[in-house]
Formats: sequence, structure tokens, C-alpha cells
Amino acid sequence: MTPRPTLESVRRLLRQERDDAWAVRMLPRLVLGLAAAYTLFVLASSGMAEFIAVCSVLVLAGILWLLRRRGQLLLALGSTAVTAAMTGYLAAAGDIARGSAGGLLSGQAVFGYWALGGMALLGAWMLKRPRGRRGVTVVLADLLLVGASGVGMLAPLFGVPLGFLCVVGVLTARSKFASPVSGREQRVRRRGSRRSAAVAETEAR
Repeated sequence: MTPRPTLESVRRLLRQERDDAWAVRMLPRLVLGLAAAYTLFVLASSGMAEFIAVCSVLVLAGILWLLRRRGQLLLALGSTAVTAAMTGYLAAAGDIARGSAGGLLSGQAVFGYWALGGMALLGAWMLKRPRGRRGVTVVLADLLLVGASGVGMLAPLFGVPLGFLCVVGVLTARSKFASPVSGREQRVRRRGSRRSAAVAETEAR
């Protein structure tokens, strides 16, 4: 449990004796923390847009702090966010090149790409025994999804189906190699149990 601040702690913090490592570390942290809090307060109070930006930064910082030990999940979330931005940009660029900015087909394609990105993210964590790391699986699926959105710039009707096939293919490739391994492990265990049972029978005789 963290000790509660007492009067003695305040005295140690104000005296700043060189031999007191706790007081020497705490004072700069306290000053910098107050300065950062005041800066954020001034920025947030300057307007609605700044307030929303400060709240978003704080929420993002909190999420990163909570997930600081989940490197693969952070990698997957970052890759999904970048993929969503890239697919939306490529779909809009394709519409501009065809002279039909803001078309219905482009909106449906962007929604489809985002849904496939979420499918890759959830599918990687739904695999029971994945081959390799889950975050790397999401990155591979996202790279192929961005490539499919590039194809969708030229042929809008084929972008989302191609992305679906790519995501399913990556998830299948990263999971199907686990079943033979598990089958082999089960066979080895069965053989070992049979051998131990045979040895026990011979020793009993």
C-alpha cells in the first residue's frame, strides 16, 4: 500500500536534503506535473476545439498507459488506425480521379474496409493457437487490405471482396499450421502414455 502523505513527508519535500533521494525526486516531478496540468487547463479553456483536442489526448494517453505492457495489442490497434486512414484516403482519391467525389460507392467501400480492419483485429485474438504473434497477424492483414484498397481505386467493385479474401487468407494461414502441431503433440503424448503403461505392466509382471 502507498503510504499517506504526512507532515513529515511535507517537511522532507521542502528541505530537499541531498541525502534524501525521495525528496530530491519528488520535487521536480511535482513541479513539472503542476506545470503540465496548468498548460492543459489553459489550452482546454481557450475554445471548444482545443477542449476536445485536450480530452482526446488525455484519453489516448490513458489508453496507452493501461496497455503499456500489451505490445502486440498496441501494435494491432495502431495498424488498424493507420489502415482505416489509408483506405479512406485511397477511396477518396479514386473518386476524385474518376470525377465523382463523395459518391455512394466510395462510402460503401470505406465502410467495408473499416469493417474488414475490425474483422482482422478481432479475428487475430479469436484464434486459439495462432502461428506467431497476434499483432503481426493484424499487420499482415492490414497491409494486404491497403493493397486491396489500391486495387479498388481502379476497380471499385473488386476492392472490398479482394480485401475480404486477403483478410480471411491471412487469418487462415496464421491458424491452420497450429492444428497439425497440436495433433502431433497429442500423438506424442499418446505414445508416451502407452509406453509408460507398457513399462508399468512389464514391471508388475
